[in-house]
Amino acid sequence: MSTETNRAAQGSGTISDRADAPAGSTTGASPRWRQRPTGSTWGDFGPDDHLGRLNLITPDKVRQGVAEVREGRTFCLSLPLDLPGGNLLNPRRHPPILRPTLRAGKPNMLYRLVDDHPGLTDVICDDLAILHLQYSTQWDSFAHVGALFDANADGIEEAVFYNGYRGGRHILAPQSAADAGVPTMSPVRSSPAAQALGIEHMAAHGVQGRGVLIDLHAHLGDANCAVDYDTLMRIIDADRVEVEPGDMVLIHTGFAQWLVEMKGQPDPQMISAHCASLDGQDERLLQWITDSGLAILAADNYAVEAQPARDPAAGLARCAAWPLHQHCLFKLGVHLGELWWLTPLARWLREHRRHRFLLTAPPLRLPGAVGSPATPIATV
Repeated sequence: MSTETNRAAQGSGTISDRADAPAGSTTGASPRWRQRPTGSTWGDFGPDDHLGRLNLITPDKVRQGVAEVREGRTFCLSLPLDLPGGNLLNPRRHPPILRPTLRAGKPNMLYRLVDDHPGLTDVICDDLAILHLQYSTQWDSFAHVGALFDANADGIEEAVFYNGYRGGRHILAPQSAADAGVPTMSPVRSSPAAQALGIEHMAAHGVQGRGVLIDLHAHLGDANCAVDYDTLMRIIDADRVEVEPGDMVLIHTGFAQWLVEMKGQPDPQMISAHCASLDGQDERLLQWITDSGLAILAADNYAVEAQPARDPAAGLARCAAWPLHQHCLFKLGVHLGELWWLTPLARWLREHRRHRFLLTAPPLRLPGAVGSPATPIATV
């Protein structure tokens, strides 16, 4: 099947049909909403769905992924979790902190049990981590980005998330800054969290199936540019890439490779001047994400899309600062992966004229979390 024919087939399939309902549609309506956003999939996978397009990763899609394994070679697609280093990319996120636990009032690192019980030979090391869940290679859950939307069709916008789950009812926030940030005093407790759409649903379903890599870097090099629909299609056509419903799509830009080479000391000028990202303002590109039926979308850059797509201080009409995030997480139910280390895999695939592989990429099964570190593995 030619690329153009395949693309047309994707656009005419059931994925596109479901997502074309306008605002006001009651298809799959639930007690949480009377109308859904234009182009959304709310209700299509059930009124209480937490998985979105992960539902498209069926047993057949897993078998398709397994069928791509020919060499048995694996690629770790995670950065070391202490990269990028510092908090240049996001001032609210910081590198992980490792500390030993306590045992009998002492650091539980190189702890010799003979000190407590003569004759024992064990030497114990045990630690804890203070971890910003979206600092390095990560997943975004659907609770990460919502929107102000009139889900009740009563003229009043409210904070709403995928499938109509509500801020303040299903996704909770602390009322005080004392319950946010890194705790500085005891007692330490968890703050309110996502009672719906947390990352644990993604983990419980499993994230394993056929991965497809689109290699922007091979065509655009290190140029700092926003990739629109036409550019993306030219690259897909040139490399004979096919994306089918239920595939997990990875975008290689080379950005994470720069972070690796900077060794935890990111240069702000280098970071701001290099590597492509998807143009979240391009409606045709967003429609391709809808029509392709892709199950997840991940990239090796900071936010998948050019950031920020729109300046909140520019006085523009009401819109999303992160339109691709809103399209994927809020409307479609497509999880986003960020800061994946894709360059070694991309080089191998290009050398062997391949673009498909088995992808295994579970998040932490941490109830209530809106994001998670990930250690994805590609097997070729």
